[in-house]
Amino acid sequence: MSRKISRSLLAAAALVATATLAAPSANAASFNLEGWGTQCGGTTGGGSAATVTVSTTSAFVSAVGSSSASVVRVSGTINLSSMTKVASNKTIIGNSGATITGHGLNVSNASNVIIRNLNFRGWGDDAINVQYSTRVWIDHNSLSNGYDGAIDIKRASDCVTVSWNKISSHDKSMLLGHSDDNGGEDRGKLRVSYHHNWFDGTNQRHPRVRFGNPVHVYNNYYGGVTSYGVASTMEAGVLVEGNSFENTEDPFHRGEGSSPAANLVARNNCLVNSGSGDQGGSVRAIPYSYALDACGSVKSIVQSGAGTGKI
Repeated sequence: MSRKISRSLLAAAALVATATLAAPSANAASFNLEGWGTQCGGTTGGGSAATVTVSTTSAFVSAVGSSSASVVRVSGTINLSSMTKVASNKTIIGNSGATITGHGLNVSNASNVIIRNLNFRGWGDDAINVQYSTRVWIDHNSLSNGYDGAIDIKRASDCVTVSWNKISSHDKSMLLGHSDDNGGEDRGKLRVSYHHNWFDGTNQRHPRVRFGNPVHVYNNYYGGVTSYGVASTMEAGVLVEGNSFENTEDPFHRGEGSSPAANLVARNNCLVNSGSGDQGGSVRAIPYSYALDACGSVKSIVQSGAGTGKI
């Protein structure tokens, strides 16, 4: 056994094994909140608060920015002229075909926010930007053909789960940590779980990570990713576990651009017509329990369950 492989096995063994093997299915029962969004007190969004249904831009902006806890149901197409502030204690959920276009959602200085079942198209900045926020769950959305990040998380945000989303026809998918010089705010934060997302021919940042440790990337399907899958940089610690990489030459690596290499542990991934990846170092223990699908089942599970119209 080579010294390189020995180091990788030792690093993987240092992680606390909290996964249970899940049955290979994608149904409503498997769509419950998992991962970092369950921590820091948990994420319930608007909970049982009053529901308001909106179908115009003005009503949408008012509802999601309200200081009151609420469940905001979106009908039709909402065309935003700028990034729209989302306040705390909100569940934003789309009815069938609900679409956000023009610009995206800015979850800033907020907590306890859920965003589900929305189509994001043609955004001018980010589709979903999370900053200075905690306890956020971004789930079962479909995102394509935007300008900058699809789902970007930065500036001391923490305890976030990004699950069951489909991203296609897009360049920069998911940034975690915006700058190498923001460690004063970001160290000890930016703890995010990415699971059961479908990256369909996208280019980069699936995710690109700074500072967060542990960041948990598990049971995602990477189909024909053109630049790279996961990048661990600038003091980060990323566990890449149980994913399916297909036709992806560079599934995961350490360092990116001018950002230095950080820790990345990869285990139980399927690499189909893909590169072998680059890993090294160790990652802090995952603090929550989770159901892990075998990587050989991930493609079918994710393709049948990710994106809008499944919840």
